Amino acid sequence: MQIPLEPVQTALAWIEVIGLLSFAVAGYLEAERREMDPVGHFAMAFLTAFGGGTLRDLLIDRRPLFWVEHQEWVLIVLLICLTLPWLTRRKPLRLSSRLMQYADALGMGLFAVSGAAFSLRAGMPLFLASMMGVITASFGGVMRDIVCNQVPRVFQRTELYATCAFAGAWCFIGLDAIGLAQPLAMAAGTLTAFVLRVVAIRKNLTLPRVRP
Repeated sequence: MQIPLEPVQTALAWIEVIGLLSFAVAGYLEAERREMDPVGHFAMAFLTAFGGGTLRDLLIDRRPLFWVEHQEWVLIVLLICLTLPWLTRRKPLRLSSRLMQYADALGMGLFAVSGAAFSLRAGMPLFLASMMGVITASFGGVMRDIVCNQVPRVFQRTELYATCAFAGAWCFIGLDAIGLAQPLAMAAGTLTAFVLRVVAIRKNLTLPRVRP
């Protein structure tokens, strides 16, 4: 079922904003865990928030890049980096780590859906749209981990991550295909990815080990 374009654009804009806020917090807390200076905090927040979406926009040839089109979002990330220090300094690292996991899970779900939605609007096939959702959701963290000189967590045998993004993207694509209003399909896809990620963290769910 097609609905007017304006509500869809509004829903996508809110998804992008909330997703980048969640990823910015996760990136900041990672920098805090590594005891970086303020420049490092902003760099980690920026890479985590904008890395995946930037790669998505380049691959689907979307111009201008989403954070160039909305430069105020960069200022919001900077504001986060300026206001979070006094919060994290007063909380134990365990709380910060837990907050990072849940913020990252929320951002992952939101960006998995937005990546798939923008790709579908660009005319990409369904499977490629789902992969764009995974790229949008995970490659900000990949860039952050590479800058931190470690193997990206999404490539390690840790709790399910890219799999959750893939499932959330397909939930959105499937519901959109059967005619559900796109904002509702986006909400369902986001919730699916987020819940799967939280369950994976709590139950330590991983993919099977590949053996020779």
